[in-house]
Amino acid sequence: MKAARAGRGRKREGGGPLPVAAALQGLLHQLGITTKMQQYRVITSWESIVGERIARVAEARRIENGVLFVEVKTAPWRHELAMRKHEIMDKIHRATGKKLLKDIRFH
Repeated sequence: MKAARAGRGRKREGGGPLPVAAALQGLLHQLGITTKMQQYRVITSWESIVGERIARVAEARRIENGVLFVEVKTAPWRHELAMRKHEIMDKIHRATGKKLLKDIRFH
């Protein structure tokens, strides 16, 4: 029963309750899934990160071991995106505020 109550009633140093966002961030950190949630955000925010034009021809599918796998509709676009890989990685890192990826693989 104590384990279920461990996070209840936590307060800031000033004495008030923690804001919900801060409490959730703490919980994600305790569960060890902060990075996974940030990686998931890359997948769900793909269009806003890379833009509508690229998102129409390429879809972020998954991230495994720091590698983002992107499905691309045509070979010419696959080549174009491979040439722009570092630019896309920079956009992702700026959007997340963290270097989440080691590589991107276009297939």
